Amino acid sequence: MRLIVLPGDGIGPEITTATLDVLDAASERFQLGIEMVHDVMGHASIARYGRAVRPELLDIVKAADGLMMGPSATFEYPTEVGPSRFFRKELDLFANIRPARTYPGLPGRCGEMDLVIVRENTEGFYADRNMEQNSGEILITPEVAIAIRKITWKGCERIARAACELAMRRRKKVTVVHKANALTLTDGMFLRICREVGAEFPEVAMDDVIVDAMMAHVVRNPGRFDVIVSTNMFGDILSDLTAELSGSLGLGGSVNAGTAHAMAQAAHGSAPDIAGKDIANPFSLVLSAALLLDWHGRTRGQPRFLAAAAAIEAGVAAAVAAGEVTGDVGGRLGTQAAGAALAARLRAG
Repeated sequence: MRLIVLPGDGIGPEITTATLDVLDAASERFQLGIEMVHDVMGHASIARYGRAVRPELLDIVKAADGLMMGPSATFEYPTEVGPSRFFRKELDLFANIRPARTYPGLPGRCGEMDLVIVRENTEGFYADRNMEQNSGEILITPEVAIAIRKITWKGCERIARAACELAMRRRKKVTVVHKANALTLTDGMFLRICREVGAEFPEVAMDDVIVDAMMAHVVRNPGRFDVIVSTNMFGDILSDLTAELSGSLGLGGSVNAGTAHAMAQAAHGSAPDIAGKDIANPFSLVLSAALLLDWHGRTRGQPRFLAAAAAIEAGVAAAVAAGEVTGDVGGRLGTQAAGAALAARLRAG
């Protein structure tokens, strides 16, 4: 497996270094033959090339088997496309998969849970993802601004199918989160197509919840949910909530997946206030890397990668239970020590 590694901004280089230690251990134990190719994006790329993402990097990524990207400080860049949006659009990474679970030894804020958010990734309310050229935000007058939302049949159909296929590997339940009572055309289409796709999976139980009510339900009883599918912005907000309910955003793994390509990406930001202090939790990127290995194993028919992904996830759970974690989840280890301890667990088998 040829993996392109882009450490990113802020805490990105620190959590990337710790994650690569874990990947090295997984590659050795399961004979994965992972080749890690380092490159730059974000501030490092601006300093070297004058752009947050240089155009030729896309071809490098397309020729590889996967991309691992640290967090980016998009708001600090000049007026240009951020790395996350760039790769999601150019690689057509339509599904953002974000698991959230509680761990023994780390009490959940609202009870036990084990769920996955399946978020549509390429359209919706995000103004930079729903127009071929320019932005979907328009300044009418200095006092009036509007935003355009794009929802397509194709976008709804493929994210609904991804959610149902994932549910078939889990507890066979899908909850559709929407606002069809107010956004009758756009969310109405999303809900209708989800139901149509769901009918193709008779073993999957499907229900739906309005997004504002969902915020209350997931806090009251997150354990009732299995796979949750939603449009772009609603899924983004909901997945941050569920990650925090699991104990910390630092435990929020994320993979952006398409048909031909996938990108591991920590669910949180670049956290410049703690950069360089060796206190950032690396497990979000570690778990994201595990999701990427799982995607690679499933799409390429490589069982060793599935086994490695499962071992990393089990190792994280064991590390949390043993307190071999960073301070945000009750441990005393630094970023690099937490990564090294997890790597040692993997090597020990």
